[in-house]
Amino acid sequence: MSKFGELIDINVPVLLDFYTDWNESSTAMHPVLRDVAAAMGDKAKIIKIDVDKNQELANALRVKGLPTLMIYKGGEMVWRHSGEQDANTLIGLLQGHI
Repeated sequence: MSKFGELIDINVPVLLDFYTDWNESSTAMHPVLRDVAAAMGDKAKIIKIDVDKNQELANALRVKGLPTLMIYKGGEMVWRHSGEQDANTLIGLLQGHI
C-alpha cells in the first residue's frame, strides 16, 4: 500500500484505471486512455492497475465493477466512476484538477 500512496501523492492529477484483460469494457478503455495520455502529456498521469494482480488494493478501494476509474490529486480521491468513459470527458475532468 505504501507504493500506492507514492503513486497518488503527487502534484498532478492521477487517473487510475482498474481493469482486467478478460473484461470487454476494460479492454475497450485501453485506446481511450492512450488518447487521454497523449492529450494530457505531463500535466496528468494515467496508471492502469490489473485487478487480478492487485486484488488487495482493489478490495481496499472497494472496486466492484470494471472498469473503475478514479482521479486522485495530492493523495486525495477527487472523482470516481465505474464503467466506460469517453476521452473528452476524462480530459475535461483531469484539466479541472490541474
